Amino acid sequence: MILTLTPNPSIDRTCSVPRPLTRGGVYRLTGANDVAGGKGVNVSAAVERAGRSTLALFPVAKSGRFCRLVRAAGVPYEPVDVDEEARVNLTIVEGDGTTTKLNNPGSELHPDDAARCLDRLTAHAPGADWVVLAGSLPRGVDPRFYLRAIAAVRAANPAARIAVDTSDAPLAAIGAALRAGQPAPDLLKPNGVELGQLAGVDGADLEARAEAGDFTGIIAAARAVGALGVPELLITLGSAGAVLALAGGPVLHATSPRIIPQSTVGAGDSALAGYLLGHAAGDAPAARLRRAVAYGAAATSLPGTTAPRPVQVHPDQSRVTILADAPVEGNRP
Repeated sequence: MILTLTPNPSIDRTCSVPRPLTRGGVYRLTGANDVAGGKGVNVSAAVERAGRSTLALFPVAKSGRFCRLVRAAGVPYEPVDVDEEARVNLTIVEGDGTTTKLNNPGSELHPDDAARCLDRLTAHAPGADWVVLAGSLPRGVDPRFYLRAIAAVRAANPAARIAVDTSDAPLAAIGAALRAGQPAPDLLKPNGVELGQLAGVDGADLEARAEAGDFTGIIAAARAVGALGVPELLITLGSAGAVLALAGGPVLHATSPRIIPQSTVGAGDSALAGYLLGHAAGDAPAARLRRAVAYGAAATSLPGTTAPRPVQVHPDQSRVTILADAPVEGNRP
């Protein structure tokens, strides 16, 4: 089972406009829809559509609209019942696929409710092969929350592997813990900016250079993070594809054929789901990366926050190359 925890879930509202946005303009929407979102929920949605076992955990009002949307999507879930409904994030998609996101920070989560999230995570961890801790943290939650979650999962199921996808203060807390010698998660899934946050370099520059075909900065940053003990780094880079850096292995890069984008929302989450599905299938690293890129591309070709179905995913069309033969250091194979 792939177990996901999304501490700050969202109702993702996607609105489509026919032409590029201009400040002060007035636009007639060509489409609008709401879906249950948040990084872990998106991962679970893709895993469920692939026919694999998953369970999505999140704190939200049990009787609210978010749970109805999750249920309608067919995603197995268990809410940690709180007073507040999920925040609403707005995405505006222009005709050429350009995406503008307006993310609501959401309501404050009481420390007792955060503790109940960890309790539910611990209760389900014994049945999990992978545990995904994903997304931002609600206001009022200690940035070290994911570190406590990692420790709780390790105590409940030492065999479970843990993937983390987050940014800003929670990611900084993980980086500080790694530099202090604390155990690492099995997989980190940063984008270029987040990789820069971990490595202490300009992540925007890493992304720009990768877009231009120069991956030397990505390789150096991945090696620096890998040396902190992270066994697997899956670095998503949008149209520049994705990079996989494994302890004891080469640094790989994969791209998919150019597509007509409809929405980039949730594409990185689908890429992570594809990578974990590859793990579940026993894929070799290159095949896992190929599947990840194919899932991300498929999600980008779909409207709104839509998890692709396997029939829409084409790993055979992804191209994998070796960026560097030298291994990235890590503490687990």
